This record gives sequence, structure tokens and C-alpha cells, in this order.
Amino acid sequence: MSNTEYNSRRPGFYKLSFAERRAQLDPGKLLSPEEFSALAGDGGLDVEQADHMIENVVGTHNLPLGIGLNFLVNGSDVLVPMAVEEPSVVAGASFMAKLVRAGGGFTAHTSQPEMIGQMQLLDVNDPATARLAILEKKTELLAEAGEIDPILKKLGGGPRDLEVRIIEDSPIGAFLVLHLIYDVRDAMGANAVNTACERLAPQVEAITGGRVHLRILSNLADRRLARVRCTVPLEDLAFGDYTAEEVRDGIIEAWAFAAADPYRAATHNKGIMNGVDAVVLATGNDWRAIEAGAHAYAARDGKYTSLSTWGTDVEGNLVGTLEMPMAVGIVGGATKVHPTARAALKLMQVTTVAELAEIIVSVGLAQNLAAIRALATEGIQRGHMGLHARQVAIAAGAEGEQVDKLASQLVNEKTVRIDRAEELMKEWSQ
Repeated sequence: MSNTEYNSRRPGFYKLSFAERRAQLDPGKLLSPEEFSALAGDGGLDVEQADHMIENVVGTHNLPLGIGLNFLVNGSDVLVPMAVEEPSVVAGASFMAKLVRAGGGFTAHTSQPEMIGQMQLLDVNDPATARLAILEKKTELLAEAGEIDPILKKLGGGPRDLEVRIIEDSPIGAFLVLHLIYDVRDAMGANAVNTACERLAPQVEAITGGRVHLRILSNLADRRLARVRCTVPLEDLAFGDYTAEEVRDGIIEAWAFAAADPYRAATHNKGIMNGVDAVVLATGNDWRAIEAGAHAYAARDGKYTSLSTWGTDVEGNLVGTLEMPMAVGIVGGATKVHPTARAALKLMQVTTVAELAEIIVSVGLAQNLAAIRALATEGIQRGHMGLHARQVAIAAGAEGEQVDKLASQLVNEKTVRIDRAEELMKEWSQ
């Protein structure tokens, strides 16, 4: 990922036309012509493919696909496909990645790709005794689970552990929950885990005399974490009338608000997910699972709080971290069915699910920095509304060069509204 053609530093990329930006991606060097076309929707998901993916298909739905630039993750350059409709996300993440790049880029790592499958065990006379009975048979149960998926076993995956919890305080009284810890390698893992839970249910019932009810994976994938850290040199934080120290301290103060208050934390973490979800969507992964896991993890200590942290190092530079569950895959599901998802993964040059997860959390931290930097200085509206004005201009009927002209006028007037845009269009047509 460090070769010249695919260096993620692309100065002035946003100023280029659509055709010029696509030409810079250099079709034929990394992507085949068919894969390259898929990125533009020309050879993307067609109705026939979609009809095999979900039920009651009547069409397909497109989102803008942009490229996050300037990302240096674990020493490697990466061009990051991002599917998102919200203005400023791609631009914000790319600019923050440029600042982070000056401090050495993002350093990320992941834990083992272990998912949790849950089995709800009801109708046991003595939960404590039933729990011990299950644990006494752990070796046999894990051995059975290990024979379910021979391909996964060959790749080094499979069951790792079995845990049993007693749920005391529930509306229906006490019951047991079994956690099957399952290494899913480069898959997201839902199908493998659910299948294993289904297979073990009769044996668990025979051991305990109880009734296995729900058998399903948990999206609180707190054994499958992705972590990232970054440093932004102090001198690179200054801009406009703001000193570097003002920007740094303002960012830390903004983070402290989110760390202490769940109302602020919800919006703070949404900013992280703006970046995370955009990459998850572009690569055909399950963004609902990632969202659920992230927010549950943010409340793991009984209080909803920030997923990220911001502070200073001994030299006064800004340092940030992000840790969150990251249950994504590069095999199976839409990642193999959707042409655009396949092309996006190839463009990123990822070969393992760990690499993908590390890139995703890096984008999440960059987007978080973009949001709180804006909030702590000039306010979120200036940059956001500048990009939103383009959407308003298009909605008012602007085309071609009129889009930028009308958007600029709306921003200058500080009236980014559809009614004013329509008024200006009428004035210009007279």
C-alpha cells in the first residue's frame, strides 16, 4: 500500500472533476475494469443480484461513495472507500488524517476475532447445580462444536471457551445463559456462531434437564475489539485566529463533556460512527451490528460515555484513542456478493479482517477529531453548512457550475435554505 500510485496523499483531490478523480485512482493497476466500474455504480449491484440478497426487491438504492484520503495506518497508506450521504464526513476525516499523518499516522491493533454465541437455558430446578453440570462437560461440548465447520477449523478457527452465567434478576425469574466463545477468523461470524449454538442445544438440555430457548450470537462483541491511537503535533493544530494551545485544550474540554454526560456522549459517539459506518457500508458489512455493539460497549460500566479519549503527551501534543467492538468480515455475506463491496475491499488492499478493522477505527477516530475540533473552535455549522449548501442548491434545481455558485451565495448570506435558493435561481433566470 506504499507504492506511489496508491499513496493516500492526494493534494487538491477535492478540486478535481469526477472524471479526473477517477482517473487518479488509476484503473487497471489495482482494480480490473469491471471492479473499477463497480465503484461508480456502472457495474455495481443490479436488480437480479439484489433479488437474491433480500426479499420483496423492487429496486436498488445508491449512496455517494467517496474516498478518504491521507490515511496512514500502521505505516501503510490506504485509500478508504466511504459510503455516506452526510456532508463533511469524507472531507473532515481526510483533513484530520492529514494532521495525524504529521504525527506518524494511526497505530491500530485488534484482539482475536472471537464472537459470543448465547444460549438461554430455562426450566432448570437448580441453576447453580445446572451451571456446574455444564462446566463439567465443557470439553465434550467444545469438541462437538469444533466439528461443525471443517473449513473454519482448517483455517484455525472454531470454539475457544464456554462460559455459564446465572441471571438472577429477570421478569421471569432466574435462568442460565451459556456463552460459546467462537473464533470466526476473517468472517463476521454470525452464521457460524448461530449454527454452533443450534447444534449444542440438545446436549445442553440433556445435561441439565432444562430447555434451551434462544440460540443467537451477541452483537456486544467485547472480545473482538479494535483499538487505535494517534498523535497530532501541537504546532499543526493552529489555524485562523486560534492558537495551537486553544485548539488542543478546546478539543480536550469537548471530549470531557462527552465523557461525563450521556446526552453529549450520544452525539459525540454518533460523530465517530459517521466515519465507521461509512466504511462498513462501503465494504458490505453489517452496520447495524457495529452500531449496536458500539453503543452497548459505551455503556458497559453502567453509564453511557465516550468511546474515545483525548489528552496530551509529555510534549504537549494532542493524543487520541478509540476502542470499540469491530465484528466485520472480508469473507461471506454481502462482502462477496456485492460488486462494489468487493471492489472497495480490493482498493483498500486488505488481506485480513484485522487490517479492515484497524482501518475502520482509524477513520472513526479521525472523524471524531474533525467534529470536536469544529465544535471547540468555529462551531459545527460553518464547515457543515458549506457542504450542505451544495445539496440545497441541487434541490433548488441548480446544475453544473450553478451548483457551486448558488452554494457560495447561500453560505455568504448565511441563509442555507431551499426557499432562498429557489429565489436566487429565479433572479438569475430573469
